[in-house]
Amino acid sequence: MDRKPSKPVVLDKKAALGKAESYCAYQERSQQELRNKLYDWGLWKDDVEEIISDLIQNNFLNEERFAMAYVSGKFNIKKWGKIKIRQGLKLKNVPDKMILKALNAIDYDEYLHTILSIAEKKMASITEKEPYKRKYKLVTYLLGRGFENNLISEVLKDNNLS
Repeated sequence: MDRKPSKPVVLDKKAALGKAESYCAYQERSQQELRNKLYDWGLWKDDVEEIISDLIQNNFLNEERFAMAYVSGKFNIKKWGKIKIRQGLKLKNVPDKMILKALNAIDYDEYLHTILSIAEKKMASITEKEPYKRKYKLVTYLLGRGFENNLISEVLKDNNLS
C-alpha cells in the first residue's frame, strides 16, 4: 500500500499555543526546538515568535532552565564530557553565556571522578596488549565522550592508568 508523506498539520494560533504549552510542560525545550516544531505545525513567522514570547512570559519556556536540565541529563545519565555537551547546546542555539553558566554547575571533583570511572571501565574491555596502543585507544574513547585532553591526561597519570 502506497503511503504518501503526511502534510504538516496546520493549526490556528490559539490551538498552536495550547499544544505548545503541553509540548513545553512535558519536557524542557530550547527556543529553537520549539520554533522548529511550530514551523512543522504550519505556522507563520510572526505567529511563531508571538507564541514563543507568550510561552516565555508564562514561564513555559526558559532557555536557562533548559540549558541546566540538558547539562545535568547529559552529564549524570549519559556521562558526556563538557565538550560534547557544549556542542549539543550550540546545535540547539543556546547562547554562549547560558552554556557557560550551565557547564559551570558541574562539580569539578565529580567530573574528574566520572572520567576515572569511565576510563577504568573502558580499560577493562580493551584487549590490546601493547601499552601505548592501549593508552591511545583509551584516550581516543574518552575524547569521543567529550572530555578535555588535559583532564584525561591528568586523571590517567594520577591513577596509574597511562
